Amino acid sequence: MKRNKPFRSWSETFRLNHRALKLFYKRCPQLVLSRIIYAVWTALTPYIGICLSALLVEELASGQHTDRLYFLALLSLISAAGVSLITALIKRWRDSQNMGIGRGLRLETEHILSDKLLEMDYVNLVQSGTLKEHSTILQNMGNSGWGLHRVLRNYVALCSALFTLFGGVSLTVSLFLLPVPQSAGAYALLNSPVFVFLIIAVMLAITYLAPMLANRAGKYWVLSIGALNLDNRIYSFLSHLKSRREIAADVRIYRQDKMGGRFLLEKEGTFGSSGPIAKCARGPMGLYRAASGAVSVIFTGIVYTYVCLKAWAGAFGPGAVTRYVASVTKVSDSVSRLIAELGDMRNNAPFLEQTFSFLDLPDRMYQGSLTVEKRRDRQYDIEFRDVSFRYPGSGQYALRHVSMKFEIGRRLAVVGMNGSGKTTFIKLLCRLYDPTEGEILLNGIDIRKYNYREYMALFSVVFQDFQLFALKLGENVASKTGYDNALAADSLRKAGFSKRLSEFPNGLETYLYQNYDKNGVNISGGEAQKIAIARALCKDAPFIILDEPTAALDPVAEAEIYSNLNEIVGDKTAVYISHRLSSCKFCDEIIVFHEGTIIQRGAHADLLAEKDGRYYELWHAQAQYYTETDPASAAL
Repeated sequence: MKRNKPFRSWSETFRLNHRALKLFYKRCPQLVLSRIIYAVWTALTPYIGICLSALLVEELASGQHTDRLYFLALLSLISAAGVSLITALIKRWRDSQNMGIGRGLRLETEHILSDKLLEMDYVNLVQSGTLKEHSTILQNMGNSGWGLHRVLRNYVALCSALFTLFGGVSLTVSLFLLPVPQSAGAYALLNSPVFVFLIIAVMLAITYLAPMLANRAGKYWVLSIGALNLDNRIYSFLSHLKSRREIAADVRIYRQDKMGGRFLLEKEGTFGSSGPIAKCARGPMGLYRAASGAVSVIFTGIVYTYVCLKAWAGAFGPGAVTRYVASVTKVSDSVSRLIAELGDMRNNAPFLEQTFSFLDLPDRMYQGSLTVEKRRDRQYDIEFRDVSFRYPGSGQYALRHVSMKFEIGRRLAVVGMNGSGKTTFIKLLCRLYDPTEGEILLNGIDIRKYNYREYMALFSVVFQDFQLFALKLGENVASKTGYDNALAADSLRKAGFSKRLSEFPNGLETYLYQNYDKNGVNISGGEAQKIAIARALCKDAPFIILDEPTAALDPVAEAEIYSNLNEIVGDKTAVYISHRLSSCKFCDEIIVFHEGTIIQRGAHADLLAEKDGRYYELWHAQAQYYTETDPASAAL
């Protein structure tokens, strides 16, 4: 088995676990408190029953005080009822808190991780290493149970073990202090301090040995987890391959399900019956588990023997036997659990370190503090001033010395070959990235000085890889649950979706797709694009940016969109990125990018007049397919 990183020191282990507990407490304090209090209560209350049971047995054995026997029986019933009532109340509090966050610990952990993805700099998000690290954390959590969500379970178990130990020790001390009568003959040896010390030492050694062996077995998972991550990721992908609707056609046509044979069917695979994990389970891992169980049984035998010998010799009565056996067993169990949980916390430390490495990814993009002026006239002046940009880790500039101003309320088309810098230009405009050189100004002020979220609120964007959700149509358009029906419907109308909307059984309340509602409506790619355009309109931002807005539309729908362009955009400043140059005729101005720089700028007619220009070349490269006569048609 391939070894992972070395195990962390105890100080590092406690630091990581304590930080994780504080993180959970900050997000859901009552969930943490309710679980810990419930664990402490359930750890201590069994001793009430143990003590009362011992007194009852003692009284029954003596048979001298009937009134005391009735009193003890009544007290046992009342205490059992009281304990059950309080236990039920605390459990209800604990369960209600778990229901209140609506997720549970594992899903709460996923929420913590997803919050980080949402809040981190976009430049960090799109780096492959970030998403790989996030994926690895989820795999370790889902496949092996390691990670952040394990911490609270460890702490709850630790509290339970500590208080169980405290209660057990308080009832067990007298077992070793009560002397055997000297008249007991050879049994008087049980009074010897040396013998008592040896018995306690043996009990503690066995108590320590059982969880230590179990932890040794658990370490094999930790040591091998690094080698299993890749196979885990591939296994997870292939196991869901057949159920993914968006690729179902490809899977069936090319029988791509067969690609998973090596991972899903072969016995020698990572998770197969003859694979490395199975061999380890049949070898040292299994031996350690078996040895741990055997040692626990030996301890039980020693406890019963010692307690019964002292009772037989006359050190205490039969009632005390019940109490001592139960309490010593609980002491042993609590010490074993204590050691096991501490070992588990140490085993989990490398995974916590990996999680915090992800959560601690620095955000270097300045968030700004200036408030963006909210203007009803939408008079926002944007200027690119000698802007150059290079993607992180790249030695080549994606944009070079770009300078331009936006004319408010105008329609701007951005065209160029693939890789010419169009999308980079838009991402800089929306401040998903900051320029490597130069600056972008909003009303004469560097956009980096504005509050980041307020600045981004100025833009509505339809990206090429937009995403709709299997939720209600209105929620998709408004991007929230409580939405303005009239605004959502009007946005859909402007985007050319009115006719299709009238066919939906529940109007805006109709679910898209059938993931969550069997009556959901499946939509085509063109219809999805119209809904995405409607979502951009519904946000009602001063700038609307459409990246290939009609790529999935048929020619009729495309013509409808552009013929209604003025109504769709209104008084907004619109930016279009398109490979279909026919759309440029509807725009006030066209910018032509080539190899990261602006090489032409002007109206459609003016740029066509420049016969040696790039725009003329691109236009006629597309126009030839519509103007040239088909030889086959000519022959007819």
